[in-house]
Amino acid sequence: MSFQRLVQAAVAALALALSAPSEAQQVLKVGSTPTGIPFTFLDTKTNSIQGIMVDLATEIGKDAGFTVQIEPMQFSALIPSLTANKIDIIAAAMFATAARKEVIDFSEPVYAYGEGLVVPKADTKAYASQEDLKGTVVGAQVGTAFVDALKKTGLFSEVKVYDTIPDILRDVNAGRLKAGFADYPILAYNLQQGNFADVRLVDGYKPVTVGTVAIGVRKSDTELLAKINASLGKLKANGTIAKILEKWGQKASAS
Repeated sequence: MSFQRLVQAAVAALALALSAPSEAQQVLKVGSTPTGIPFTFLDTKTNSIQGIMVDLATEIGKDAGFTVQIEPMQFSALIPSLTANKIDIIAAAMFATAARKEVIDFSEPVYAYGEGLVVPKADTKAYASQEDLKGTVVGAQVGTAFVDALKKTGLFSEVKVYDTIPDILRDVNAGRLKAGFADYPILAYNLQQGNFADVRLVDGYKPVTVGTVAIGVRKSDTELLAKINASLGKLKANGTIAKILEKWGQKASAS
């Protein structure tokens, strides 16, 4: 081999060695929940987390130049895991509330909705507001904005806190719980799939706690947040976000 070729080979090997660490740093851990269908859920066929926010995080990664590694965890563990550096991004059905914004930063809004109300199918009463359930025991998911909002009303004899939305639906389905409040799209999707046959989603109920779902990052990760927002802008403009929402039976929100 000529001297020139030896130099070229050495330069190529050095470039490859130098590029390896930077590529490794581009793998970001994304916290998602296994029970928030259609936003995030465990697909038992592939044993992987799928859904709107997983698809979105993947597309953002493609645009921004990093790879995502989905880390499944309970909803209530998402923010603690982010602040403890166990994950780098939160992509789940999480509202960007004022209280959460004191702890972490959020991207531009992805989707907007409020809480839905479920009751046993045998209960045919037309519930229009939370006042119609005054004095009853209701349920909500731990870590969500709905728990504190329901408790602050002082309307209910008890607000039972559940680990997951399917746990709420199971108790309503079995008649052990008068009513449950949770993310409307998640409740609707579960019932559309034919799950929990004895549960009814109350059509006439008007949500009180309406918020926007966004992607969460640590407050120190300003550069990452800027990249995510830039990618979100592109994905909204080119119709990618609308296509992802449509894939999972949702309409693009105005936010």
